Amino acid sequence: MKPTVLVTNDDGIGAAFIHALVDACIHEGFHVIVAAPSGERSWIGRAFSRHREVTVTSFPNLGNQAWSIDGTPSDCVNIALGNLLPTKPDAVLSGMNIGFNATMPLLLSSGTVAGATEGCAWGIPAVACSLDLQQKLFEQVHRNSAVCPTALRPHLEAACAHAAQFTRGLVGKAQPAMQVHSLNYPSTVTKDTAMEQSWPALVRHGSLFKPSALGYQFAWSDGQNLSSDKQTDLAVLERGLISHTVFDLGQLGRF
Repeated sequence: MKPTVLVTNDDGIGAAFIHALVDACIHEGFHVIVAAPSGERSWIGRAFSRHREVTVTSFPNLGNQAWSIDGTPSDCVNIALGNLLPTKPDAVLSGMNIGFNATMPLLLSSGTVAGATEGCAWGIPAVACSLDLQQKLFEQVHRNSAVCPTALRPHLEAACAHAAQFTRGLVGKAQPAMQVHSLNYPSTVTKDTAMEQSWPALVRHGSLFKPSALGYQFAWSDGQNLSSDKQTDLAVLERGLISHTVFDLGQLGRF
Protein backbone atom coordinates (compact mmCIF):
# COMPACT_ATOMS: atom_id res chain seq x y z
CA MET A 1 0.00 0.00 0.00
CA LYS A 2 1.26 3.46 -0.87
CA PRO A 3 2.05 5.80 2.02
CA THR A 4 -0.20 8.86 2.23
CA VAL A 5 1.11 12.42 2.43
CA LEU A 6 -1.02 15.45 3.25
CA VAL A 7 0.26 18.49 1.31
CA THR A 8 -0.48 22.10 2.18
CA ASN A 9 1.10 25.54 1.67
CA ASP A 10 0.58 29.24 2.40
CA ASP A 11 0.76 30.58 -1.17
CA GLY A 12 -2.60 29.15 -2.17
CA ILE A 13 -3.79 25.99 -3.88
CA GLY A 14 -3.45 27.58 -7.33
CA ALA A 15 0.29 28.25 -6.97
CA ALA A 16 2.53 26.44 -9.44
CA PHE A 17 4.95 25.57 -6.62
CA ILE A 18 2.46 23.35 -4.78
CA HIS A 19 1.45 21.67 -8.03
CA ALA A 20 5.11 20.83 -8.71
CA LEU A 21 5.44 19.45 -5.18
CA VAL A 22 2.36 17.27 -5.62
CA ASP A 23 3.79 15.89 -8.88
CA ALA A 24 7.07 15.07 -7.12
CA CYS A 25 5.23 13.29 -4.31
CA ILE A 26 3.30 11.17 -6.80
CA HIS A 27 6.56 10.29 -8.55
CA GLU A 28 8.01 9.33 -5.16
CA GLY A 29 5.21 6.79 -4.69
CA PHE A 30 2.88 8.68 -2.36
CA HIS A 31 -0.89 8.69 -2.29
CA VAL A 32 -1.31 12.49 -2.26
CA ILE A 33 -4.03 14.40 -0.43
CA VAL A 34 -4.04 18.21 -0.66
CA ALA A 35 -5.68 20.63 1.76
CA ALA A 36 -4.47 24.14 0.98
CA PRO A 37 -5.70 27.73 1.32
CA SER A 38 -7.92 29.10 -1.43
CA GLY A 39 -5.56 32.10 -1.73
CA GLU A 40 -2.30 33.39 -0.33
CA ARG A 41 -2.00 33.20 3.46
CA SER A 42 1.67 34.15 3.91
CA TRP A 43 3.12 35.73 7.07
CA ILE A 44 0.24 34.41 9.13
CA GLY A 45 2.08 32.02 11.42
CA ARG A 46 -0.06 29.64 13.50
CA ALA A 47 -3.26 31.65 13.11
CA PHE A 48 -6.60 29.82 13.22
CA SER A 49 -9.93 31.20 11.97
CA ARG A 50 -11.62 31.26 15.35
CA HIS A 51 -14.27 33.90 14.71
CA ARG A 52 -15.74 32.83 11.37
CA GLU A 53 -16.82 29.75 9.47
CA VAL A 54 -14.30 28.17 7.11
CA THR A 55 -15.54 26.86 3.78
CA VAL A 56 -14.15 23.76 2.06
CA THR A 57 -14.44 23.08 -1.68
CA SER A 58 -13.21 20.16 -3.77
CA PHE A 59 -10.37 21.11 -6.10
CA PRO A 60 -10.05 19.07 -9.31
CA ASN A 61 -7.02 17.49 -10.97
CA LEU A 62 -4.53 17.81 -8.12
CA GLY A 63 -3.14 14.70 -6.46
CA ASN A 64 -5.51 11.89 -5.53
CA GLN A 65 -7.88 14.25 -3.73
CA ALA A 66 -7.69 17.96 -3.02
CA TRP A 67 -9.62 20.60 -1.13
CA SER A 68 -9.44 24.38 -1.42
CA ILE A 69 -10.05 25.80 2.05
CA ASP A 70 -10.88 29.43 2.78
CA GLY A 71 -8.64 29.57 5.83
CA THR A 72 -5.08 29.57 7.12
CA PRO A 73 -2.52 26.77 6.63
CA SER A 74 -3.16 25.68 10.23
CA ASP A 75 -6.91 25.62 9.50
CA CYS A 76 -6.28 23.50 6.42
CA VAL A 77 -4.22 20.83 8.17
CA ASN A 78 -6.45 20.73 11.25
CA ILE A 79 -9.67 20.46 9.23
CA ALA A 80 -8.17 17.79 6.99
CA LEU A 81 -6.86 15.69 9.87
CA GLY A 82 -9.89 16.15 12.07
CA ASN A 83 -12.70 16.00 9.53
CA LEU A 84 -11.77 15.14 5.95
CA LEU A 85 -9.34 12.21 6.13
CA PRO A 86 -10.60 8.82 7.38
CA THR A 87 -7.17 7.96 8.84
CA LYS A 88 -3.99 9.84 9.67
CA PRO A 89 -1.57 10.31 6.77
CA ASP A 90 1.97 9.01 7.02
CA ALA A 91 3.44 12.51 6.70
CA VAL A 92 2.51 16.18 6.34
CA LEU A 93 4.47 18.21 3.78
CA SER A 94 4.05 21.98 3.57
CA GLY A 95 5.29 24.00 0.59
CA MET A 96 6.97 24.48 -1.79
CA ASN A 97 7.09 28.03 -0.45
CA ILE A 98 7.75 30.94 -2.80
CA GLY A 99 10.90 32.36 -1.20
CA PHE A 100 13.00 31.15 1.71
CA ASN A 101 11.82 30.58 5.27
CA ALA A 102 15.22 30.93 6.89
CA THR A 103 16.11 32.96 10.02
CA MET A 104 14.23 32.88 13.31
CA PRO A 105 11.83 35.80 12.63
CA LEU A 106 10.62 34.30 9.34
CA LEU A 107 10.25 30.83 10.81
CA LEU A 108 8.04 32.22 13.56
CA SER A 109 5.93 34.12 11.01
CA SER A 110 5.71 31.54 8.23
CA GLY A 111 2.38 29.99 7.32
CA THR A 112 4.31 27.23 5.54
CA VAL A 113 6.15 26.23 8.71
CA ALA A 114 2.89 26.54 10.66
CA GLY A 115 1.20 24.03 8.36
CA ALA A 116 3.92 21.50 9.12
CA THR A 117 3.79 22.39 12.83
CA GLU A 118 0.10 21.53 12.94
CA GLY A 119 0.93 18.14 11.46
CA CYS A 120 3.58 17.46 14.10
CA ALA A 121 1.08 18.47 16.81
CA TRP A 122 -0.92 15.42 15.72
CA GLY A 123 2.16 13.19 16.07
CA ILE A 124 2.78 12.96 12.32
CA PRO A 125 6.20 13.36 10.63
CA ALA A 126 6.19 16.93 9.34
CA VAL A 127 8.28 18.80 6.77
CA ALA A 128 8.22 22.41 5.57
CA CYS A 129 10.07 23.26 2.35
CA SER A 130 10.94 26.60 0.76
CA LEU A 131 12.80 27.78 -2.35
CA ASP A 132 14.98 30.88 -2.17
CA LEU A 133 14.53 33.27 -5.10
CA GLN A 134 16.38 36.33 -6.31
CA GLN A 135 14.36 39.48 -5.66
CA LYS A 136 13.28 40.14 -9.26
CA LEU A 137 12.25 36.53 -9.75
CA PHE A 138 10.43 36.50 -6.41
CA GLU A 139 8.43 39.56 -7.46
CA GLN A 140 7.61 37.96 -10.81
CA VAL A 141 6.40 34.72 -9.25
CA HIS A 142 4.55 36.53 -6.48
CA ARG A 143 2.62 38.61 -9.02
CA ASN A 144 1.46 35.46 -10.84
CA SER A 145 2.01 32.44 -8.63
CA ALA A 146 0.09 30.14 -10.98
CA VAL A 147 2.96 30.26 -13.48
CA CYS A 148 6.54 29.10 -12.96
CA PRO A 149 9.05 30.96 -15.17
CA THR A 150 10.76 28.61 -17.62
CA ALA A 151 14.26 29.32 -16.30
CA LEU A 152 13.16 28.47 -12.76
CA ARG A 153 11.39 25.21 -13.61
CA PRO A 154 14.45 22.87 -13.36
CA HIS A 155 15.38 24.26 -9.94
CA LEU A 156 11.79 24.06 -8.67
CA GLU A 157 11.54 20.45 -9.82
CA ALA A 158 14.87 19.57 -8.22
CA ALA A 159 13.77 21.12 -4.91
CA CYS A 160 10.40 19.36 -5.00
CA ALA A 161 11.98 16.00 -5.85
CA HIS A 162 14.37 16.33 -2.91
CA ALA A 163 11.58 17.36 -0.51
CA ALA A 164 9.40 14.44 -1.57
CA GLN A 165 12.29 12.00 -1.22
CA PHE A 166 13.24 13.44 2.19
CA THR A 167 9.65 13.11 3.40
CA ARG A 168 9.42 9.55 2.09
CA GLY A 169 12.50 8.73 4.16
CA LEU A 170 10.64 9.68 7.36
CA VAL A 171 7.75 7.32 6.74
CA GLY A 172 7.67 4.29 9.01
CA LYS A 173 10.58 5.43 11.15
CA ALA A 174 10.37 6.29 14.82
CA GLN A 175 10.13 10.07 15.15
CA PRO A 176 10.10 12.37 18.17
CA ALA A 177 6.52 13.42 18.77
CA MET A 178 7.03 17.14 18.15
CA GLN A 179 9.65 17.62 15.45
CA VAL A 180 9.38 19.81 12.37
CA HIS A 181 11.94 19.55 9.56
CA SER A 182 12.49 22.83 7.70
CA LEU A 183 14.22 22.54 4.31
CA ASN A 184 15.43 25.66 2.50
CA TYR A 185 16.64 25.30 -1.08
CA PRO A 186 18.99 27.74 -2.85
CA SER A 187 17.73 29.31 -6.06
CA THR A 188 20.30 27.31 -8.05
CA VAL A 189 19.45 23.92 -6.51
CA THR A 190 19.95 20.81 -8.66
CA LYS A 191 19.70 17.08 -7.96
CA ASP A 192 23.38 17.14 -6.97
CA THR A 193 23.16 19.97 -4.41
CA ALA A 194 24.31 18.86 -0.95
CA MET A 195 22.28 19.32 2.23
CA GLU A 196 23.76 20.50 5.54
CA GLN A 197 22.35 20.57 9.06
CA SER A 198 21.63 24.11 10.19
CA TRP A 199 19.92 26.25 12.79
CA PRO A 200 18.03 29.54 12.44
CA ALA A 201 19.99 32.72 12.00
CA LEU A 202 19.04 35.53 14.35
CA VAL A 203 18.06 38.57 12.31
CA ARG A 204 16.70 41.82 13.72
CA HIS A 205 14.37 43.40 11.16
CA GLY A 206 13.25 46.49 13.05
CA SER A 207 10.28 48.25 11.46
CA LEU A 208 8.40 46.31 8.79
CA PHE A 209 5.93 49.10 8.05
CA LYS A 210 6.05 52.47 6.33
CA PRO A 211 3.56 55.34 6.43
CA SER A 212 0.76 55.13 3.86
CA ALA A 213 -2.30 57.15 2.91
CA LEU A 214 -4.50 55.41 5.49
CA GLY A 215 -1.89 54.57 8.11
CA TYR A 216 0.95 52.10 7.65
CA GLN A 217 1.79 49.57 4.93
CA PHE A 218 4.01 46.50 5.13
CA ALA A 219 7.51 47.10 3.75
CA TRP A 220 10.13 44.35 3.73
CA SER A 221 13.45 44.98 5.46
CA ASP A 222 16.48 42.69 5.21
CA GLY A 223 17.35 43.69 8.76
CA GLN A 224 20.61 43.02 10.58
CA ASN A 225 22.03 39.51 10.74
CA LEU A 226 23.32 39.03 14.28
CA SER A 227 24.61 35.49 13.64
CA SER A 228 28.19 34.85 12.53
CA ASP A 229 28.00 31.06 12.73
CA LYS A 230 28.71 29.21 9.46
CA GLN A 231 25.92 26.70 10.05
CA THR A 232 22.93 29.01 10.29
CA ASP A 233 20.22 28.38 7.71
CA LEU A 234 21.04 31.70 6.06
CA ALA A 235 24.77 30.94 5.86
CA VAL A 236 24.15 27.49 4.37
CA LEU A 237 21.82 28.97 1.75
CA GLU A 238 24.36 31.66 0.88
CA ARG A 239 26.90 28.89 0.18
CA GLY A 240 24.45 27.47 -2.37
CA LEU A 241 23.53 24.43 -0.28
CA ILE A 242 20.27 23.02 1.11
CA SER A 243 19.72 23.93 4.75
CA HIS A 244 18.02 21.40 7.04
CA THR A 245 16.83 22.77 10.36
CA VAL A 246 15.07 20.55 12.90
CA PHE A 247 12.73 22.10 15.45
CA ASP A 248 12.28 19.77 18.40
CA LEU A 249 9.28 21.46 19.95
CA GLY A 250 9.02 18.71 22.55
CA GLN A 251 12.22 20.03 24.13
CA LEU A 252 10.90 23.55 24.70
CA GLY A 253 10.64 24.41 28.35
CA ARG A 254 12.99 21.63 29.50
CA PHE A 255 15.93 22.81 31.56
